[in-house]
Formats: sequence, C-alpha cells, structure tokens
Amino acid sequence: MKAIATPLGVCASLLAVSVLLAQSRNPDKPSVDAAPKYNPSIYEELQKAPEKARNRANPLQNDPDAIAAGAILFEQHCAECHGNSAEGSRKAPSLRVPEVQNASHGSLFWLLTNGVVRKGMPVWSKLPEPQRWQLVRYIKSLGVPATAAESPAPKP
Repeated sequence: MKAIATPLGVCASLLAVSVLLAQSRNPDKPSVDAAPKYNPSIYEELQKAPEKARNRANPLQNDPDAIAAGAILFEQHCAECHGNSAEGSRKAPSLRVPEVQNASHGSLFWLLTNGVVRKGMPVWSKLPEPQRWQLVRYIKSLGVPATAAESPAPKP
C-alpha cells in the first residue's frame, strides 16, 4: 500500500504545482486587465466637442463635495472599464493622461453626455446633469501621472 501512496502523493503534488503555475501570470504576456499602450489618437473624440460645449463652465467647480460624489459615481459607472484608479484597461483608456486632464470641463461633460458608442463608450445622457458634472470634477481631480523622474503626485 505504501508503494502506491508515495508515487500517488508525488503525482498529486506535481499536479498542484502545475495548476498553480498555469494560473500565475506569465511575465511575457500582458495581463488581461493591463492598460493598452499609450495611443494619443484614442483621445481625438475630445476634440470633436463643439465650441459651445467646450466653453461650458462646470457649475460644481467650487463645490467641495463634488469630487467625493464624482468618485462614488466613477466607481459605480466607470471603473469597470477605465480601472479603479482611472489608469485604463484593455476595455477603455486612461483618464489620467494629459489629453484628458488638459481638456476643458465642457469637453469632458460633452463626451460623457454623448459617449463614443462605436468605440464602446456608453452615452450617459440619462445620468442627471449634476452627476455628470460631478464625474467631470472627479476626473479632473486625478491629475496627470508623475513620470519616473518626478516624485509621485499627491493623492486627492
């Protein structure tokens, strides 16, 4: 009996190790949730906002609670695609890049309202207008990520 149990135990151990290795990330392959390589053309939709929309001011710009409210909305509606920290994923681009952070509040509001359906960005026009402005306020609070040469950006 002992003669069978030892090889069986060794096989079970090898099987367990194989399963663990198969489930671990392969460093040569990007993670499924990894952000795609930076591509500035992804952000061209922001340039399509009409001038009237681009020039709209955020009525919640000075509301101290707008960022926190926007963070909650982001988690509920946006994080699934853009990532928990808006760093981007295979589904949607980063919102921390200069193209987004330097866009006007009105352009971001316009994009949220109209979406980019052909690229998978839903239309959020049914979300009440104040909530869309809260999302804009939160997105703008994220800032541009620090480069390796810079010190880390302070967290909001």
